[in-house]
Amino acid sequence: MTIRARNRFKGKVVDLVKAVTAAHVRIDLGGGAIVTASITNEAVDELGLKVGGDAHAVIKASDVMVAID
Repeated sequence: MTIRARNRFKGKVVDLVKAVTAAHVRIDLGGGAIVTASITNEAVDELGLKVGGDAHAVIKASDVMVAID
């Protein structure tokens, strides 16, 4: 895989839940860090994602918001 994104982290798929059109994929990056991504069911199938399989979390965000009550 060739990709220029710098925020790329290899991990293991620990949970995969498909809904009607989208799926939530949880990737364990190690050290207690888990990333959850919402992707299409079609993308899950095309990538062949499954629990226990390797995957890369590629993160692109222009900003991250954090709030408390």
